[in-house]
Amino acid sequence: MPYIRPMQAEDRDAVVQLLADSEPWKTLGYTSTDWNRIFCPLPQGRESFVALVDGKVAGVALIREKFLLGDYLELLGVAPETRKIGIGAALLAQVERSVFARTKNLFACVSDFNATARAFYRKNGYQEIGPMPNFLIPGSAEILLRKTNGPARKS
Repeated sequence: MPYIRPMQAEDRDAVVQLLADSEPWKTLGYTSTDWNRIFCPLPQGRESFVALVDGKVAGVALIREKFLLGDYLELLGVAPETRKIGIGAALLAQVERSVFARTKNLFACVSDFNATARAFYRKNGYQEIGPMPNFLIPGSAEILLRKTNGPARKS
């Protein structure tokens, strides 16, 4: 099982490398330059976690608070060589604990061509809300997802 903790400045290079080497971001056109711009300095006003396996960064999650009466999981990435061993699920569980302690809804997006990620989110209780065609790259859609603990307001 991975060890999950808040992301620290010294994790930045490993996170950038993990994302630069990973799908779907390569297909979406993200490069090390993009990731360096996002993570240098560490994103302000966002909550971030890393998953460590044998002391090395194997996954990352980035949360933006206050999005559509909930929070938004901006990024969930797992190193290709450590996929399918529960790192994504452990990171997502940490994100959900944090988010659902303060709000009722957690949103995410997934690329329409990323069948593995779509199945992962479905298995973890996320509903596909709808596609946003040509959002990041031509000819592809980002699909908005939602997991909820109930309505944002009480009746």
